[in-house]
Amino acid sequence: MAEPRAFVSFDFDHNQIQRTLFAGQARSDSPTPFTVEDWSSKTPLPQAQWERLIAQKINATHMCIVLVGQTTSAATGVVKEIAMAKAHNVPIFGVYVDGADANTALPVGLARNRVIGWKWTNIAAAVLQMMGEGKNA
Repeated sequence: MAEPRAFVSFDFDHNQIQRTLFAGQARSDSPTPFTVEDWSSKTPLPQAQWERLIAQKINATHMCIVLVGQTTSAATGVVKEIAMAKAHNVPIFGVYVDGADANTALPVGLARNRVIGWKWTNIAAAVLQMMGEGKNA
């Protein structure tokens, strides 16, 4: 099996710290063999350019992991990234962060039964499941 590549979607305005921690732990502390690359735009881009860039990046991954915080349901970029992943047949799952839980509103397109707590053994199992589901499987 190729090393899984994950696109991490997150609320840029509220969950950058959790994204940094998640990516760092994924590289060093977890039993999860996947790559998290920071493909977020470093500069403001016109909407159409951002959409083309992100769609290309999502299309090159095995899965999309949505970090679900308290305000993620209102993050329009996250909703668009979920839609892009679905359009490219890239499987999606979510991880609760920043005090979010099963009562937290989810972004459109993310199913509640596909969101788990931030526990690396569960994330590893979800990664393996996604590798069996996606177009890049």
